[in-house]
Amino acid sequence: MLQRDRQIRTQVQQLADASLFAASFWLAYALRGTEWFAHLFGLEVISSDAFGQVYWLYFLLVPGAPLVLESQGFYKRRLNDSRLAMFWPLLKSCCLVTLGLVLLLFVFRLTVPRVGMGLFGVISFGLVWAKEEMILAALQSRMGKAQYKRRIILAGSETEIARLRRELIARAGDSLEVAAEFHLTHSPPQVLIELLHEHSASGVLVSAKHAHFERVESVIQLCELEGVEAWLVADFFATHIARASFDELFGHPLLVFRTTPEASWQMLAKMLLDFFGAMLLLLLAALPMLVIAVLVKFTSPGPVMFRQQRSGLNGSPFSIYKFRTMTSNAEQVKHELAAMNEMSGPVFKVTNDPRVTPVGKWLRKWSLDELPQVFNVLRGEMSLVGPRPLPVDEVKRFSDLAHRRRLSVKPGLTCLWQVQGRNKISDFKEWVRLDLEYIDNWSIWLDLQILLRTIPAVLSAAGAK
Repeated sequence: MLQRDRQIRTQVQQLADASLFAASFWLAYALRGTEWFAHLFGLEVISSDAFGQVYWLYFLLVPGAPLVLESQGFYKRRLNDSRLAMFWPLLKSCCLVTLGLVLLLFVFRLTVPRVGMGLFGVISFGLVWAKEEMILAALQSRMGKAQYKRRIILAGSETEIARLRRELIARAGDSLEVAAEFHLTHSPPQVLIELLHEHSASGVLVSAKHAHFERVESVIQLCELEGVEAWLVADFFATHIARASFDELFGHPLLVFRTTPEASWQMLAKMLLDFFGAMLLLLLAALPMLVIAVLVKFTSPGPVMFRQQRSGLNGSPFSIYKFRTMTSNAEQVKHELAAMNEMSGPVFKVTNDPRVTPVGKWLRKWSLDELPQVFNVLRGEMSLVGPRPLPVDEVKRFSDLAHRRRLSVKPGLTCLWQVQGRNKISDFKEWVRLDLEYIDNWSIWLDLQILLRTIPAVLSAAGAK
């Protein structure tokens, strides 16, 4: 199945699952409020107002349930996978969603029937399971197979055709059926026409790795005349990391190679998380920031804020804001401490830096000096989660061009390096490896995980060097 088809199927599934979770929530409280159910289990009959106290949870449940299902790999399954592959992700997701709602009710101190929340978990599991069984039954029917399965013709050299056939058998399952083969190197175009007519194929999968583009063009033109889709395997350029996607620029088809996450609903969610998360952090930290500013001002001469040019997205410089933790002449005497640098590569890190003031040492221990960077997030120069921004002069000293790929996303307040023991990492290459691991595996769920892991990392007072 094409990526586009999988995306559409996943979006439809997410919409259906969100509706089923919402219906389960209502059914659970409707069932708990009936007299016969209460008498059956020896419970007290609840009033109809119980549901009215928690209806606002819909605003979190409807968008949140599909995200939890996605985080557990529920939508990555093939349609013909075993039921066990569906059971565990669904069970874990229902438990996580139920537990999340219970925690929210506890935080807001709402008194609701605990049995109702348990019913919600059971009903949501049952409804989503029933939906999946209905889809599976429909796909296994004769009509479903006729609609779902696509008959294709493989076109390319003998080697490429054999490789494609092995991959399709291993990964496509029942979604694709290889109806015939067409050898680009020595078969005339008339043979392809006969194959299309004989097998009623719906597409031609072309691999041009070892063939002339002229032959590929003739195949595409034949498919155009026949009204049949032509799928060109665009692996004739050797890439190791970049993912290819198709787009269009002023009517010109483009083959785009990118190593960063492309525009998606998850990227939109990240932007919203950055804005509203920064606003919330600013509201919570406004008074502490005022106190810190007074402490910095009256305990050492110099400005309250430290501004420095850092490399942002794609290396674009911006002014980062931090509470000043060093003496006012720290930058001027930095070269005198070069021999004390504990970090390999272009980065400068010293554990017991003599330039740090007493208040600055305390601020660094609890990472409070980073709080003003919330303004950088609101200005769109940084994100809540992303590789930490480095000074412009340190970026210029990168010896490996591959290290610049960490600049392909917005820098962040926190990152994998900070939550995986920043004081234990002294090799800059390991730091970069963690940043690239974040970029290559990014998802909105990974951002949320890092944000949650940042809280204990800060409270443990590991601090920055």
